[in-house]
Amino acid sequence: MLRELRIKDFAIIEELSIEFDGGLNVLTGETGAGKSIIIDALGVALGERAYTEMIKTGAQAASVEALFDFENKALLPFETMGIEGGEEVILRRLISSTGKSRAYINGAMATTQALLEAGKGLVDIYGQHEHQSLLAPQNQLLLLDDFAGTVPEREKFSILFAEVSSIRNRISALAEARRERAQKEDLLSFQISEIAAANLREGEEEQLEEERKILSNLTRLRELIEGIYSLLYEDEGASFARLKKARALLAEMSGIDAGAGETLSLIDSALPLIEEAVMLVRSGRDRYEMDPKRLDHVMERLELIKRLKKKYGESIEEIIRFKERAQAELEALSELEETGAGLESRLKEKEEALKKLGEELSKKREKGARTAEKMVLSVLAELALEKADLRIDLKGTEGHGGMGPDGMDRAEFLFTANPGEALKPLSKVASGGELSRVMLAIKSALGKCDKKEGGASEIPVLIFDEVDAGIGGATAENVARKLKELARSGRQVLCVTHLPQIASAADAHYLVEKNLKKDSVSVRVKRLRAKDREEEIARMLAGKLTGVSLRHARELLERAL
Repeated sequence: MLRELRIKDFAIIEELSIEFDGGLNVLTGETGAGKSIIIDALGVALGERAYTEMIKTGAQAASVEALFDFENKALLPFETMGIEGGEEVILRRLISSTGKSRAYINGAMATTQALLEAGKGLVDIYGQHEHQSLLAPQNQLLLLDDFAGTVPEREKFSILFAEVSSIRNRISALAEARRERAQKEDLLSFQISEIAAANLREGEEEQLEEERKILSNLTRLRELIEGIYSLLYEDEGASFARLKKARALLAEMSGIDAGAGETLSLIDSALPLIEEAVMLVRSGRDRYEMDPKRLDHVMERLELIKRLKKKYGESIEEIIRFKERAQAELEALSELEETGAGLESRLKEKEEALKKLGEELSKKREKGARTAEKMVLSVLAELALEKADLRIDLKGTEGHGGMGPDGMDRAEFLFTANPGEALKPLSKVASGGELSRVMLAIKSALGKCDKKEGGASEIPVLIFDEVDAGIGGATAENVARKLKELARSGRQVLCVTHLPQIASAADAHYLVEKNLKKDSVSVRVKRLRAKDREEEIARMLAGKLTGVSLRHARELLERAL
Protein backbone atom coordinates (compact mmCIF):
# COMPACT_ATOMS: atom_id res chain seq x y z
CA MET A 1 0.00 0.00 0.00
CA LEU A 2 0.97 3.65 -0.38
CA ARG A 3 2.06 4.52 3.12
CA GLU A 4 3.37 8.07 2.72
CA LEU A 5 3.67 10.72 0.00
CA ARG A 6 6.07 13.66 0.35
CA ILE A 7 5.92 16.59 -2.05
CA LYS A 8 8.17 19.66 -2.14
CA ASP A 9 8.03 22.72 -4.41
CA PHE A 10 5.63 21.05 -6.83
CA ALA A 11 3.12 23.38 -8.59
CA ILE A 12 1.51 25.38 -5.77
CA ILE A 13 2.62 22.91 -3.08
CA GLU A 14 5.50 24.24 -1.00
CA GLU A 15 5.99 21.21 1.27
CA LEU A 16 3.53 18.45 2.05
CA SER A 17 3.61 15.04 3.71
CA ILE A 18 0.57 12.75 3.71
CA GLU A 19 0.34 9.42 5.55
CA PHE A 20 -2.30 7.11 4.06
CA ASP A 21 -4.14 4.15 5.56
CA GLY A 22 -5.33 0.89 4.06
CA GLY A 23 -8.85 0.54 2.70
CA LEU A 24 -10.66 3.47 1.05
CA ASN A 25 -8.90 6.86 1.33
CA VAL A 26 -10.72 9.95 0.02
CA LEU A 27 -9.43 13.45 -0.66
CA THR A 28 -11.98 16.25 -0.59
CA GLY A 29 -11.82 20.04 -0.76
CA GLU A 30 -12.93 23.03 -2.73
CA THR A 31 -12.34 23.11 -6.49
CA GLY A 32 -8.79 24.30 -7.14
CA ALA A 33 -7.58 23.37 -3.65
CA GLY A 34 -4.91 21.09 -5.09
CA LYS A 35 -6.42 17.60 -4.93
CA SER A 36 -5.55 16.67 -8.50
CA ILE A 37 -2.10 18.24 -8.09
CA ILE A 38 -1.41 15.65 -5.40
CA ILE A 39 -2.39 12.88 -7.84
CA ASP A 40 -0.24 14.50 -10.54
CA ALA A 41 2.71 14.55 -8.15
CA LEU A 42 2.23 10.87 -7.37
CA GLY A 43 2.13 10.18 -11.11
CA VAL A 44 5.54 11.86 -11.47
CA ALA A 45 6.93 9.66 -8.67
CA LEU A 46 5.61 6.67 -10.63
CA GLY A 47 7.58 7.65 -13.74
CA GLU A 48 5.09 9.76 -15.69
CA ARG A 49 6.46 12.63 -17.78
CA ALA A 50 7.75 15.61 -15.80
CA TYR A 51 7.89 19.26 -16.92
CA THR A 52 9.80 22.25 -15.58
CA GLU A 53 6.44 24.03 -15.31
CA MET A 54 5.68 21.67 -12.41
CA ILE A 55 8.32 23.39 -10.26
CA LYS A 56 6.90 25.95 -7.82
CA THR A 57 7.61 29.55 -8.78
CA GLY A 58 10.88 30.71 -7.22
CA ALA A 59 12.18 27.19 -6.52
CA GLN A 60 15.14 25.56 -8.26
CA ALA A 61 13.78 22.02 -8.18
CA ALA A 62 10.77 19.93 -7.21
CA SER A 63 10.80 16.53 -5.52
CA VAL A 64 8.22 13.81 -4.96
CA GLU A 65 8.79 10.74 -2.80
CA ALA A 66 6.38 7.81 -2.37
CA LEU A 67 6.78 5.12 0.29
CA PHE A 68 5.07 1.77 -0.25
CA ASP A 69 4.97 -1.15 2.15
CA PHE A 70 3.69 -4.68 1.68
CA GLU A 71 2.24 -7.27 4.01
CA ASN A 72 2.17 -9.68 1.07
CA LYS A 73 5.70 -9.83 -0.40
CA ALA A 74 4.31 -11.70 -3.40
CA LEU A 75 2.93 -8.36 -4.58
CA LEU A 76 6.41 -6.87 -4.92
CA PRO A 77 6.96 -6.16 -8.63
CA PHE A 78 10.74 -5.87 -8.45
CA GLU A 79 12.02 -9.45 -8.44
CA THR A 80 12.27 -9.61 -12.23
CA MET A 81 13.78 -6.11 -12.46
CA GLY A 82 16.97 -6.77 -10.50
CA ILE A 83 15.95 -4.19 -7.86
CA GLU A 84 16.68 -4.98 -4.25
CA GLY A 85 13.83 -4.36 -1.88
CA GLY A 86 12.30 -5.58 1.33
CA GLU A 87 8.90 -4.91 2.80
CA GLU A 88 9.25 -1.22 1.91
CA VAL A 89 9.87 0.43 -1.44
CA ILE A 90 10.64 4.12 -1.94
CA LEU A 91 10.21 5.78 -5.33
CA ARG A 92 11.70 9.26 -5.65
CA ARG A 93 11.79 11.81 -8.47
CA LEU A 94 13.65 15.11 -8.67
CA ILE A 95 12.76 17.71 -11.32
CA SER A 96 15.40 20.36 -12.00
CA SER A 97 14.78 23.83 -13.44
CA THR A 98 17.35 22.90 -16.11
CA GLY A 99 14.81 20.49 -17.56
CA LYS A 100 16.50 17.34 -16.32
CA SER A 101 15.01 14.88 -13.84
CA ARG A 102 16.53 12.13 -11.73
CA ALA A 103 14.85 8.94 -10.51
CA TYR A 104 15.64 6.75 -7.51
CA ILE A 105 14.35 3.38 -6.34
CA ASN A 106 15.19 2.51 -2.72
CA GLY A 107 17.90 5.18 -2.73
CA ALA A 108 19.66 3.83 -5.82
CA MET A 109 19.71 5.87 -9.02
CA ALA A 110 17.48 4.45 -11.75
CA THR A 111 16.25 5.37 -15.20
CA THR A 112 12.85 6.97 -15.63
CA GLN A 113 11.82 3.88 -17.60
CA ALA A 114 12.74 1.65 -14.65
CA LEU A 115 10.70 3.92 -12.37
CA LEU A 116 7.77 3.69 -14.77
CA GLU A 117 7.98 -0.12 -14.91
CA ALA A 118 8.15 -0.28 -11.12
CA GLY A 119 5.18 2.06 -10.79
CA LYS A 120 3.07 -0.04 -13.16
CA GLY A 121 3.26 -2.91 -10.70
CA LEU A 122 2.30 -0.71 -7.75
CA VAL A 123 -0.41 1.76 -8.74
CA ASP A 124 -3.18 2.20 -11.28
CA ILE A 125 -4.47 5.75 -11.67
CA TYR A 126 -7.85 6.08 -13.35
CA GLY A 127 -8.67 9.52 -14.68
CA GLN A 128 -6.89 11.94 -17.01
CA HIS A 129 -3.64 10.01 -16.67
CA GLU A 130 -1.44 7.63 -18.64
CA HIS A 131 -0.76 5.32 -15.72
CA GLN A 132 -3.52 2.78 -16.35
CA SER A 133 -2.47 -0.83 -16.78
CA LEU A 134 -5.89 -1.95 -18.07
CA LEU A 135 -5.60 0.31 -21.11
CA ALA A 136 -2.95 -2.02 -22.55
CA PRO A 137 -4.55 -4.78 -24.71
CA GLN A 138 -2.08 -7.41 -23.46
CA ASN A 139 -3.25 -6.77 -19.88
CA GLN A 140 -6.88 -6.93 -21.00
CA LEU A 141 -6.26 -10.43 -22.36
CA LEU A 142 -4.73 -11.47 -19.02
CA LEU A 143 -7.74 -10.09 -17.15
CA LEU A 144 -10.11 -11.97 -19.46
CA ASP A 145 -8.18 -15.20 -18.82
CA ASP A 146 -8.50 -14.63 -15.08
CA PHE A 147 -12.25 -14.17 -15.42
CA ALA A 148 -12.77 -17.07 -17.85
CA GLY A 149 -10.66 -19.41 -15.71
CA THR A 150 -8.32 -20.09 -18.63
CA VAL A 151 -5.05 -19.17 -16.89
CA PRO A 152 -3.92 -22.85 -16.63
CA GLU A 153 -4.70 -23.40 -20.33
CA ARG A 154 -2.85 -20.19 -21.27
CA GLU A 155 0.19 -21.23 -19.26
CA LYS A 156 0.11 -24.71 -20.81
CA PHE A 157 -0.19 -23.11 -24.25
CA SER A 158 2.74 -20.77 -23.52
CA ILE A 159 4.97 -23.69 -22.53
CA LEU A 160 4.02 -25.67 -25.64
CA PHE A 161 4.40 -22.56 -27.82
CA ALA A 162 7.93 -22.02 -26.49
CA GLU A 163 8.76 -25.67 -27.22
CA VAL A 164 7.41 -25.39 -30.78
CA SER A 165 9.37 -22.16 -31.31
CA SER A 166 12.52 -23.87 -30.08
CA ILE A 167 12.04 -26.79 -32.50
CA ARG A 168 11.37 -24.37 -35.37
CA ASN A 169 14.55 -22.49 -34.56
CA ARG A 170 16.53 -25.73 -34.50
CA ILE A 171 15.05 -26.83 -37.85
CA SER A 172 15.84 -23.43 -39.32
CA ALA A 173 19.39 -23.71 -38.05
CA LEU A 174 19.66 -27.21 -39.52
CA ALA A 175 18.39 -25.99 -42.89
CA GLU A 176 21.04 -23.30 -42.89
CA ALA A 177 23.61 -25.88 -41.85
CA ARG A 178 22.58 -28.15 -44.72
CA ARG A 179 23.18 -25.36 -47.20
CA GLU A 180 26.68 -24.99 -45.89
CA ARG A 181 27.20 -28.68 -45.30
CA ALA A 182 28.90 -29.66 -48.58
CA GLN A 183 31.31 -26.75 -48.42
CA LYS A 184 31.99 -27.36 -44.75
CA GLU A 185 32.54 -31.08 -45.25
CA ASP A 186 35.00 -30.42 -48.10
CA LEU A 187 36.91 -27.97 -45.97
CA LEU A 188 36.98 -30.26 -42.94
CA SER A 189 38.02 -33.25 -45.04
CA PHE A 190 40.84 -31.24 -46.61
CA GLN A 191 42.02 -29.98 -43.22
CA ILE A 192 41.93 -33.46 -41.69
CA SER A 193 43.77 -34.97 -44.69
CA GLU A 194 46.39 -32.24 -44.70
CA ILE A 195 47.17 -32.69 -41.03
CA ALA A 196 47.03 -36.51 -41.25
CA ALA A 197 49.40 -36.55 -44.25
CA ALA A 198 51.94 -34.58 -42.25
CA ASN A 199 52.06 -37.44 -39.69
CA LEU A 200 53.07 -35.07 -36.92
CA ARG A 201 54.42 -36.23 -33.58
CA GLU A 202 54.35 -34.28 -30.36
CA GLY A 203 57.85 -32.90 -29.65
CA GLU A 204 58.94 -33.43 -33.26
CA GLU A 205 59.57 -29.76 -33.98
CA GLU A 206 62.04 -29.42 -31.12
CA GLN A 207 63.91 -32.52 -32.30
CA LEU A 208 64.06 -31.24 -35.87
CA GLU A 209 65.35 -27.85 -34.75
CA GLU A 210 68.14 -29.56 -32.82
CA GLU A 211 68.99 -31.72 -35.84
CA ARG A 212 68.92 -28.70 -38.17
CA LYS A 213 71.37 -26.91 -35.93
CA ILE A 214 73.75 -29.86 -36.02
CA LEU A 215 73.43 -30.42 -39.77
CA SER A 216 74.04 -26.77 -40.48
CA ASN A 217 77.36 -26.95 -38.60
CA LEU A 218 78.68 -30.38 -39.64
CA THR A 219 82.03 -29.15 -40.98
CA ARG A 220 82.90 -27.28 -37.81
CA LEU A 221 81.64 -30.12 -35.62
CA ARG A 222 83.86 -32.61 -37.48
CA GLU A 223 86.85 -30.30 -37.07
CA LEU A 224 86.18 -29.99 -33.36
CA ILE A 225 85.71 -33.68 -32.67
CA GLU A 226 88.81 -34.65 -34.67
CA GLY A 227 90.84 -32.15 -32.70
CA ILE A 228 89.47 -33.48 -29.43
CA TYR A 229 90.19 -37.08 -30.40
CA SER A 230 93.73 -36.20 -31.46
CA LEU A 231 94.48 -34.35 -28.25
CA LEU A 232 93.09 -37.13 -26.12
CA TYR A 233 94.32 -40.22 -27.96
CA GLU A 234 95.80 -40.06 -31.48
CA ASP A 235 98.58 -37.47 -31.45
CA GLU A 236 102.05 -38.18 -30.30
CA GLY A 237 102.09 -37.19 -26.69
CA ALA A 238 98.26 -37.39 -26.45
CA SER A 239 96.72 -36.82 -23.05
CA PHE A 240 95.63 -40.41 -22.47
CA ALA A 241 99.09 -41.86 -23.22
CA ARG A 242 100.83 -39.24 -21.06
CA LEU A 243 98.44 -39.91 -18.20
CA LYS A 244 99.23 -43.63 -18.34
CA LYS A 245 102.96 -42.84 -18.17
CA ALA A 246 102.34 -40.59 -15.22
CA ARG A 247 100.46 -43.40 -13.53
CA ALA A 248 103.46 -45.77 -13.97
CA LEU A 249 105.77 -43.22 -12.37
CA LEU A 250 103.38 -42.72 -9.45
CA ALA A 251 103.21 -46.50 -8.91
CA GLU A 252 107.01 -46.61 -8.63
CA MET A 253 106.93 -43.66 -6.20
CA SER A 254 104.32 -45.24 -3.98
CA GLY A 255 106.58 -48.28 -3.61
CA ILE A 256 109.16 -45.98 -2.03
CA ASP A 257 106.90 -43.30 -0.48
CA ALA A 258 103.54 -44.46 0.78
CA GLY A 259 102.32 -40.83 0.66
CA ALA A 260 102.13 -40.97 -3.15
CA GLY A 261 99.45 -43.65 -2.89
CA GLU A 262 96.60 -41.15 -2.60
CA THR A 263 97.61 -39.43 -5.85
CA LEU A 264 97.90 -42.82 -7.52
CA SER A 265 94.37 -43.67 -6.46
CA LEU A 266 93.02 -40.48 -8.03
CA ILE A 267 94.84 -41.23 -11.30
CA ASP A 268 93.40 -44.75 -11.24
CA SER A 269 89.90 -43.30 -10.85
CA ALA A 270 90.39 -40.83 -13.67
CA LEU A 271 91.84 -43.20 -16.25
CA PRO A 272 88.63 -45.24 -16.84
CA LEU A 273 86.59 -42.01 -17.22
CA ILE A 274 89.02 -40.55 -19.71
CA GLU A 275 89.09 -43.83 -21.59
CA GLU A 276 85.30 -43.80 -21.77
CA ALA A 277 85.39 -40.20 -22.98
CA VAL A 278 87.83 -41.19 -25.72
CA MET A 279 85.48 -43.97 -26.85
CA LEU A 280 82.52 -41.56 -26.93
CA VAL A 281 84.48 -39.06 -28.98
CA ARG A 282 85.49 -41.79 -31.39
CA SER A 283 81.91 -42.94 -31.84
CA GLY A 284 80.82 -39.31 -32.23
CA ARG A 285 82.98 -38.99 -35.29
CA ASP A 286 80.54 -41.32 -37.09
CA ARG A 287 77.58 -39.17 -35.99
CA TYR A 288 78.79 -36.25 -38.05
CA GLU A 289 79.19 -38.32 -41.21
CA MET A 290 75.49 -37.85 -42.21
CA ASP A 291 73.81 -37.87 -45.61
CA PRO A 292 74.07 -34.33 -47.02
CA LYS A 293 70.45 -34.62 -48.21
CA ARG A 294 69.29 -35.04 -44.65
CA LEU A 295 69.50 -31.29 -44.06
CA ASP A 296 67.16 -30.65 -47.00
CA HIS A 297 64.69 -33.13 -45.57
CA VAL A 298 64.81 -31.51 -42.11
CA MET A 299 64.33 -28.00 -43.56
CA GLU A 300 61.36 -29.15 -45.65
CA ARG A 301 59.81 -30.79 -42.60
CA LEU A 302 60.22 -27.65 -40.52
CA GLU A 303 58.71 -25.51 -43.29
CA LEU A 304 55.71 -27.86 -43.45
CA ILE A 305 55.20 -27.56 -39.71
CA LYS A 306 55.46 -23.77 -40.00
CA ARG A 307 52.69 -23.68 -42.66
CA LEU A 308 50.43 -25.92 -40.60
CA LYS A 309 50.98 -23.75 -37.51
CA LYS A 310 49.78 -20.68 -39.40
CA LYS A 311 46.53 -22.50 -40.25
CA TYR A 312 45.75 -24.66 -37.26
CA GLY A 313 47.62 -23.66 -34.12
CA GLU A 314 50.77 -22.35 -32.54
CA SER A 315 52.24 -25.79 -31.81
CA ILE A 316 52.14 -29.38 -33.07
CA GLU A 317 49.99 -30.25 -30.05
CA GLU A 318 47.40 -27.60 -31.04
CA ILE A 319 47.43 -28.79 -34.66
CA ILE A 320 46.69 -32.34 -33.51
CA ARG A 321 43.84 -31.07 -31.28
CA PHE A 322 42.45 -29.11 -34.26
CA LYS A 323 42.37 -32.29 -36.30
CA GLU A 324 40.46 -34.11 -33.54
CA ARG A 325 37.87 -31.32 -33.34
CA ALA A 326 37.50 -31.28 -37.12
CA GLN A 327 36.88 -35.03 -37.13
CA ALA A 328 34.21 -34.66 -34.44
CA GLU A 329 32.52 -31.83 -36.40
CA LEU A 330 32.60 -33.86 -39.59
CA GLU A 331 30.91 -36.75 -37.79
CA ALA A 332 28.25 -34.36 -36.42
CA LEU A 333 27.54 -33.05 -39.93
CA SER A 334 26.91 -36.55 -41.13
CA GLU A 335 24.16 -36.86 -38.49
CA LEU A 336 22.26 -33.76 -39.68
CA GLU A 337 19.88 -35.56 -42.00
CA GLU A 338 18.84 -38.04 -39.34
CA THR A 339 18.40 -35.30 -36.70
CA GLY A 340 16.44 -33.07 -39.09
CA ALA A 341 13.99 -35.84 -39.97
CA GLY A 342 13.33 -36.50 -36.29
CA LEU A 343 12.74 -32.80 -35.58
CA GLU A 344 10.32 -32.40 -38.49
CA SER A 345 8.24 -35.30 -37.20
CA ARG A 346 8.31 -33.91 -33.66
CA LEU A 347 7.37 -30.40 -34.86
CA LYS A 348 4.34 -31.68 -36.74
CA GLU A 349 3.12 -33.51 -33.65
CA LYS A 350 3.64 -30.49 -31.39
CA GLU A 351 2.02 -28.04 -33.84
CA GLU A 352 -1.10 -30.19 -34.03
CA ALA A 353 -1.30 -30.29 -30.24
CA LEU A 354 -0.70 -26.51 -30.06
CA LYS A 355 -3.43 -25.75 -32.58
CA LYS A 356 -5.91 -27.96 -30.73
CA LEU A 357 -5.08 -26.34 -27.40
CA GLY A 358 -5.27 -22.86 -28.96
CA GLU A 359 -8.71 -23.52 -30.41
CA GLU A 360 -10.00 -24.82 -27.07
CA LEU A 361 -8.53 -21.76 -25.32
CA SER A 362 -10.19 -19.42 -27.85
CA LYS A 363 -13.61 -21.03 -27.34
CA LYS A 364 -13.39 -20.63 -23.57
CA ARG A 365 -12.23 -17.04 -23.95
CA GLU A 366 -15.12 -16.24 -26.27
CA LYS A 367 -17.61 -17.66 -23.81
CA GLY A 368 -15.94 -15.86 -20.90
CA ALA A 369 -15.87 -12.56 -22.83
CA ARG A 370 -19.62 -12.59 -23.43
CA THR A 371 -20.34 -13.29 -19.75
CA ALA A 372 -17.85 -10.60 -18.67
CA GLU A 373 -19.51 -8.03 -20.94
CA LYS A 374 -22.89 -8.62 -19.28
CA MET A 375 -21.40 -8.30 -15.80
CA VAL A 376 -19.56 -5.06 -16.57
CA LEU A 377 -22.57 -3.53 -18.33
CA SER A 378 -24.71 -4.37 -15.30
CA VAL A 379 -22.32 -2.47 -13.03
CA LEU A 380 -22.07 0.43 -15.51
CA ALA A 381 -25.85 0.83 -15.34
CA GLU A 382 -25.55 1.25 -11.57
CA LEU A 383 -22.92 3.96 -12.16
CA ALA A 384 -25.19 6.16 -14.34
CA LEU A 385 -23.87 4.72 -17.59
CA GLU A 386 -26.95 2.64 -18.39
CA LYS A 387 -26.83 3.71 -22.06
CA ALA A 388 -23.20 2.69 -22.39
CA ASP A 389 -22.03 -0.32 -24.34
CA LEU A 390 -18.92 -2.41 -23.79
CA ARG A 391 -17.55 -5.25 -25.85
CA ILE A 392 -14.52 -7.47 -25.46
CA ASP A 393 -13.24 -7.84 -28.99
CA LEU A 394 -11.25 -11.00 -29.68
CA LYS A 395 -9.05 -11.02 -32.78
CA GLY A 396 -6.48 -13.40 -34.18
CA THR A 397 -2.84 -12.78 -33.39
CA GLU A 398 -0.28 -11.71 -35.97
CA GLY A 399 2.23 -14.34 -34.91
CA HIS A 400 3.45 -17.45 -36.72
CA GLY A 401 0.44 -19.42 -37.93
CA GLY A 402 -1.91 -17.00 -36.19
CA MET A 403 -0.48 -17.89 -32.78
CA GLY A 404 1.48 -16.03 -30.14
CA PRO A 405 2.84 -16.91 -26.70
CA ASP A 406 -0.59 -16.31 -25.11
CA GLY A 407 -2.69 -18.17 -27.66
CA MET A 408 -4.50 -17.44 -30.90
CA ASP A 409 -6.25 -14.29 -29.64
CA ARG A 410 -5.80 -10.61 -28.94
CA ALA A 411 -8.32 -9.01 -26.61
CA GLU A 412 -9.38 -5.37 -26.60
CA PHE A 413 -12.04 -3.74 -24.45
CA LEU A 414 -14.20 -1.43 -26.61
CA PHE A 415 -16.54 1.17 -25.09
CA THR A 416 -19.02 3.90 -25.91
CA ALA A 417 -20.94 6.00 -23.40
CA ASN A 418 -23.75 6.95 -25.80
CA PRO A 419 -26.06 4.85 -27.97
CA GLY A 420 -25.49 5.14 -31.70
CA GLU A 421 -21.81 5.97 -31.34
CA ALA A 422 -19.10 3.63 -32.51
CA LEU A 423 -17.34 1.47 -29.95
CA LYS A 424 -13.77 2.65 -29.34
CA PRO A 425 -10.80 1.22 -27.43
CA LEU A 426 -10.70 2.25 -23.78
CA SER A 427 -7.53 4.23 -24.46
CA LYS A 428 -9.57 6.48 -26.80
CA VAL A 429 -12.28 7.32 -24.23
CA ALA A 430 -12.10 11.12 -23.86
CA SER A 431 -13.86 11.76 -20.54
CA GLY A 432 -11.77 11.16 -17.46
CA GLY A 433 -14.89 10.66 -15.36
CA GLU A 434 -16.31 8.10 -17.79
CA LEU A 435 -13.02 6.26 -17.97
CA SER A 436 -12.76 6.14 -14.18
CA ARG A 437 -16.25 4.69 -13.90
CA VAL A 438 -15.58 2.14 -16.65
CA MET A 439 -12.45 1.03 -14.84
CA LEU A 440 -14.37 0.91 -11.55
CA ALA A 441 -17.02 -1.26 -13.21
CA ILE A 442 -14.41 -3.61 -14.69
CA LYS A 443 -12.60 -3.89 -11.39
CA SER A 444 -15.85 -4.42 -9.50
CA ALA A 445 -17.21 -7.04 -11.91
CA LEU A 446 -13.99 -8.85 -12.74
CA GLY A 447 -11.58 -7.85 -9.98
CA LYS A 448 -12.27 -10.92 -7.90
CA CYS A 449 -10.67 -12.93 -10.69
CA ASP A 450 -7.29 -11.40 -9.80
CA LYS A 451 -7.33 -13.43 -6.64
CA LYS A 452 -7.72 -16.80 -8.32
CA GLU A 453 -4.76 -19.09 -7.94
CA GLY A 454 -2.54 -18.65 -10.97
CA GLY A 455 -4.28 -15.40 -11.93
CA ALA A 456 -2.58 -12.16 -12.86
CA SER A 457 -0.91 -10.42 -9.92
CA GLU A 458 -3.15 -7.64 -8.64
CA ILE A 459 -2.17 -3.97 -8.57
CA PRO A 460 -2.14 -3.16 -4.82
CA VAL A 461 -3.06 0.55 -5.09
CA LEU A 462 -5.97 1.91 -7.17
CA ILE A 463 -6.54 5.67 -7.56
CA PHE A 464 -9.76 7.11 -8.98
CA ASP A 465 -9.74 10.77 -10.02
CA GLU A 466 -12.98 12.39 -11.28
CA VAL A 467 -14.89 9.11 -10.83
CA ASP A 468 -17.88 11.16 -9.62
CA ALA A 469 -18.06 13.53 -12.59
CA GLY A 470 -21.67 14.10 -13.63
CA ILE A 471 -23.33 11.75 -11.12
CA GLY A 472 -25.24 12.10 -7.86
CA GLY A 473 -28.02 10.59 -5.79
CA ALA A 474 -28.43 6.82 -5.93
CA THR A 475 -25.66 6.51 -8.51
CA ALA A 476 -23.24 8.24 -6.16
CA GLU A 477 -24.12 5.72 -3.45
CA ASN A 478 -23.53 2.88 -5.93
CA VAL A 479 -20.12 4.30 -6.80
CA ALA A 480 -19.30 4.59 -3.11
CA ARG A 481 -20.37 1.00 -2.52
CA LYS A 482 -18.25 -0.28 -5.42
CA LEU A 483 -15.21 1.64 -4.18
CA LYS A 484 -15.74 0.24 -0.71
CA GLU A 485 -15.99 -3.31 -2.08
CA LEU A 486 -12.71 -2.85 -3.93
CA ALA A 487 -11.04 -1.57 -0.76
CA ARG A 488 -12.35 -4.54 1.20
CA SER A 489 -10.89 -6.93 -1.40
CA GLY A 490 -7.44 -6.29 0.03
CA ARG A 491 -6.44 -3.32 -2.10
CA GLN A 492 -5.83 0.25 -1.09
CA VAL A 493 -8.13 2.68 -2.91
CA LEU A 494 -7.56 6.44 -3.15
CA CYS A 495 -10.33 8.62 -4.52
CA VAL A 496 -10.52 12.35 -5.25
CA THR A 497 -14.19 13.26 -4.89
CA HIS A 498 -16.73 16.05 -4.50
CA LEU A 499 -19.51 13.67 -3.51
CA PRO A 500 -20.47 13.34 0.17
CA GLN A 501 -21.76 9.80 -0.45
CA ILE A 502 -18.25 8.66 -1.43
CA ALA A 503 -16.55 10.70 1.31
CA SER A 504 -18.79 9.16 3.96
CA ALA A 505 -17.76 5.63 2.87
CA ALA A 506 -14.06 6.33 3.43
CA ASP A 507 -11.87 4.52 5.92
CA ALA A 508 -9.61 7.60 5.93
CA HIS A 509 -10.77 11.11 4.98
CA TYR A 510 -8.35 13.92 4.02
CA LEU A 511 -9.26 17.57 3.53
CA VAL A 512 -7.15 19.47 0.98
CA GLU A 513 -7.10 23.23 1.55
CA LYS A 514 -5.42 26.09 -0.30
CA ASN A 515 -4.11 28.90 1.89
CA LEU A 516 -3.63 32.30 0.27
CA LYS A 517 -0.84 34.41 1.70
CA LYS A 518 0.18 37.94 0.79
CA ASP A 519 2.71 36.96 -1.86
CA SER A 520 2.23 33.20 -2.21
CA VAL A 521 -0.12 30.27 -1.95
CA SER A 522 0.30 26.93 -0.16
CA VAL A 523 -1.57 23.65 0.11
CA ARG A 524 -2.38 21.90 3.36
CA VAL A 525 -3.77 18.40 3.88
CA LYS A 526 -5.52 17.49 7.11
CA ARG A 527 -6.84 14.10 8.15
CA LEU A 528 -10.38 14.50 9.39
CA ARG A 529 -11.83 12.63 12.31
CA ALA A 530 -15.18 12.63 14.11
CA LYS A 531 -16.64 16.17 14.24
CA ASP A 532 -14.32 17.66 11.60
CA ARG A 533 -15.30 14.93 9.15
CA GLU A 534 -18.98 15.42 9.87
CA GLU A 535 -18.64 19.16 9.19
CA GLU A 536 -16.73 18.60 5.90
CA ILE A 537 -19.42 16.21 4.62
CA ALA A 538 -22.10 18.72 5.68
CA ARG A 539 -20.26 21.41 3.69
CA MET A 540 -20.13 19.08 0.68
CA LEU A 541 -23.90 18.52 1.01
CA ALA A 542 -25.07 22.10 1.37
CA GLY A 543 -22.09 24.36 0.76
CA LYS A 544 -22.31 25.54 4.35
CA LEU A 545 -22.93 24.24 7.85
CA THR A 546 -26.57 24.05 8.88
CA GLY A 547 -28.48 21.90 11.28
CA VAL A 548 -30.02 20.01 8.36
CA SER A 549 -26.70 19.46 6.55
CA LEU A 550 -25.02 18.28 9.77
CA ARG A 551 -27.86 15.87 10.49
CA HIS A 552 -27.72 14.55 6.93
CA ALA A 553 -23.93 14.16 7.24
CA ARG A 554 -24.32 12.10 10.42
CA GLU A 555 -26.85 9.89 8.65
CA LEU A 556 -24.47 9.28 5.75
CA LEU A 557 -21.64 8.39 8.11
CA GLU A 558 -23.83 6.05 10.17
CA ARG A 559 -25.14 4.35 7.03
CA ALA A 560 -21.58 3.84 5.76
CA LEU A 561 -20.51 1.92 8.90
